[in-house]
Amino acid sequence: MKKILVIQQKMIGDVLTSSILFEALRKEYPTAQLDYLIQPHTLPVVEHNPYIDHVILDRQDASGNAISLLAFAKRIQAENYDAIIDIYSKIGTAIVTSRSGAKYRIGYKKWYTKLAYSHTFSYGEEATTRAGLAIENRLKVLEPLSSNFPLALKPKIYLRPDEIEAARSFLTEKGVTGNQKPIMISLLGSSSSKTYPLKYMKEIVETAAQAIDAPLLLNYIPKQKAQVDEFLSMCDEETQKKIRGDIYAKSLRAFLGILSQCRAIVGNEGGAINMAKALDIPTFAIYAPTTRRKSWDSYPGPKQVAVHLNDYAPALFEDKNKKEIRAENDELYSHFTPDLIMPELTEFFKNIY
Repeated sequence: MKKILVIQQKMIGDVLTSSILFEALRKEYPTAQLDYLIQPHTLPVVEHNPYIDHVILDRQDASGNAISLLAFAKRIQAENYDAIIDIYSKIGTAIVTSRSGAKYRIGYKKWYTKLAYSHTFSYGEEATTRAGLAIENRLKVLEPLSSNFPLALKPKIYLRPDEIEAARSFLTEKGVTGNQKPIMISLLGSSSSKTYPLKYMKEIVETAAQAIDAPLLLNYIPKQKAQVDEFLSMCDEETQKKIRGDIYAKSLRAFLGILSQCRAIVGNEGGAINMAKALDIPTFAIYAPTTRRKSWDSYPGPKQVAVHLNDYAPALFEDKNKKEIRAENDELYSHFTPDLIMPELTEFFKNIY
C-alpha cells in the first residue's frame, strides 16, 4: 500500500476523532503516503499531526481556489490512491471515491451510495472497549486492509512548543499565573438543540465559581456574543467577577494553546470537549438528550466525566426512536435539572484538585 486517503467532512469533533486512523495506518504501512481530506474550518485540530503527510481541503485545487465537485474528483483521481476510506460517505464524497480508481474504496453501507465502494461497513451498536463506539467504529473501517489494526486508540492534538509558550505568555499578560489554572466553560453547544438551558448552566457555573479559586473562561464564537451577554446578566455578582471575558483566543490554534493550560473544561458536549480530551485535559461533559452517550463518551474515569438525562430518568427515553427524541428535545432538557448532576460535578472538582 503506497498511497491512502481518508475522507472526513463535517464537524471538528468528527475530524479529530477520525485522525486516529493515521496512527493506525502509519504503524501498518510505515512508508505509505497518508493524506486527509477535510473541510477548511477543521484544519487546526490536525495541524502538525506527525502521522498525516498531506491535508487536502474539500473542493479546492492545489492553489486553494474553489473548484466544482467534478473538477475536484479529477484532482483526487490524478493522485492514484491505492485506498480511499470515506468515513463521511455522503453523495459528494461517494462521487469523489467512485471516480478515484482506487482498488480499495471503503465507505459506510448506505443504499444510495453503496455502488461507489468496493467494501462497505456498518457501525457497531455496543462498545467493547473503554474507547467508545465513535472510536471503535472508525477503526473498524480498516478491516478490509488488514487484520492487524488495534481496536482502540486515543485522538491527540499536537501543539508546537512555541504555541504552548505563546498561550502561557498570553495568560501571564492577563494576570493568570502559577497554579491559578483557569476552568474553561463550554457554554454553548454547536446548535440550540445541543445547548444545556442557560438558566440551568447558570447554576453549574456558579457552583464552579464557588468550588474553585481560579478564573472562568467562556468558550464561544463571535456570533454567539448576544447569548453570552444574556448568560452573564443572569449570573450573580461574585460569579461575574470570576469570569474573564478579556481572555479570548483569536484563532482555533490559539484557543487550543489556552485550553492546554486549563485545569479542566466543563459544559456542553461537543468539539471543545473532544479537543480537551485530545490534550489530556479533564472534562465534565453534559450531553444533549439527542446525543448517544455510548457513541462519544470515550475513556471515562474520575477526570473524564459525562452525564446524560438518560442516566437519571431512563423512563423518559423508553420506546422512543431518534425522531421522537429530537421532537421532544426541549421538553427533555427541561427535566435535566442541575440538582441531578451536582453530586458528580462536586466529585469532579475534588478529583482535579
